[in-house]
Amino acid sequence: MSTSSSPQDLETARLLLDRLGVDPAELLTTTAPEDGQSRRRPMPTIREWIPVVAALLSPSTAASYGSYWAKAEAVWGDRPMDTITATEIKAQSEIARATAVVRRNSRGGRNAAENFIAAVRCLYKHLENDGRLDQHRNPARRVTKPRRNPSTRRALPNGQLSELNDVVASTGDDPELDALLCRLHEETACRRGGALALRPRDLDRRQCTVLLREKGETERWQPVSPTLMRHLIAHGEERGNGGREEQLLRYANGNPITKRRYDYIFRRVHAELEWARALQVTAHWLRHTTLTWVERNFGIGVARAYAGHADTASDLTTTSYVKADITEVAAALAALTGEPHPLAA
Repeated sequence: MSTSSSPQDLETARLLLDRLGVDPAELLTTTAPEDGQSRRRPMPTIREWIPVVAALLSPSTAASYGSYWAKAEAVWGDRPMDTITATEIKAQSEIARATAVVRRNSRGGRNAAENFIAAVRCLYKHLENDGRLDQHRNPARRVTKPRRNPSTRRALPNGQLSELNDVVASTGDDPELDALLCRLHEETACRRGGALALRPRDLDRRQCTVLLREKGETERWQPVSPTLMRHLIAHGEERGNGGREEQLLRYANGNPITKRRYDYIFRRVHAELEWARALQVTAHWLRHTTLTWVERNFGIGVARAYAGHADTASDLTTTSYVKADITEVAAALAALTGEPHPLAA
């Protein structure tokens, strides 16, 4: 129900319009924007917006969000994105938690709920960047992720690491490949993606370094021992097709390995070692083991450089006083492997 304005309010409005140079009659008509003025673009639906955002992300990131976007599309596919509420997003994250696939290392579906919220936030963040939605009207910003439990991962002691390596090198259909793969992770502390992305052109035999391309489209040259470099080169020459741009690590038949190889390796490890099965040890435990040793013996600055962690201006460890370079990483590797390295000071 409208209320009548007082004569004083009307006079104030007339003075304001007069100062702005606006004819009151213009307020009663609607006209198209003049040249140079932008029309407000229509709000997309979830179904329309997912492929737009997916094209802007790296293939690995888009793939990791893909299953959660599919859940959002199934529920809200044809709804404009500004009609979805924070309560609805939170409710769907709880459904994702409750319906998460139960694995031996599952943690009550927390990761599924967290990943669903992250996937939806990604969609809305690009909507903000495109100027279609103000951040104060972004419902995904008002949804809190579930608190992450402390990781159960820890560094493996020398005895357990030796047992793991013995199983890898003495079982399976290609122990030579598997032993090389684990040695690569133990020396470089690389992630699975970094190992799978290695190409023959990424091996610098003179400086004994490999180019690791990992998550977030990061790249870094990582020192390796002369022994590992010789084995990587020999592996490429024996199993590769001669292409410098092709994947380095391959099966005996010449086909490139995939992440499924890691599943095969650690199923064997779990079958042979009861402690590894109880802890649900994976390749990432090798990274954790190496970085813990480096941090204890060479400090946090060298450990961060060894891990390839991105610099952040707010982090004390990235200041010029503790930031490490590749020569310090090489020195840590030389101490770890007992082999001299050409870059070690």
